[in-house]
Amino acid sequence: MILHICSRDEWAAIPDDGEYRAPSLEEIGFIHCSDPGTVSLPANALYHGRTDLLLLEIDPVKLDARVVWEEGAPPHPDGILFPHVYGPIPRNAVASVHDFPAGTDGSLKLPESLSVR
Repeated sequence: MILHICSRDEWAAIPDDGEYRAPSLEEIGFIHCSDPGTVSLPANALYHGRTDLLLLEIDPVKLDARVVWEEGAPPHPDGILFPHVYGPIPRNAVASVHDFPAGTDGSLKLPESLSVR
């Protein structure tokens, strides 16, 4: 599974038979994703303190688009790669949706619903 961060409003706007299109898909050609071990890196860099976030747990097998593991921007000093989805994400490819609120200190960490697996 791979993960994508979005707001509750963005996810609520997708019809049951629709597909999710992050703004980055039009801007740079892909949707940024992470895995459970790396999701806190972009989350804290970009969304620190936000309380309106969700984590979409995506089954890459159900995607029509290709998934490519690539460097972030800027590249992580440890060479960590991130999954990029080169197309829209059909709602039926999202296996589950997890609340992803910031803690009292503003930091975001993997929800227990994902870390207990």
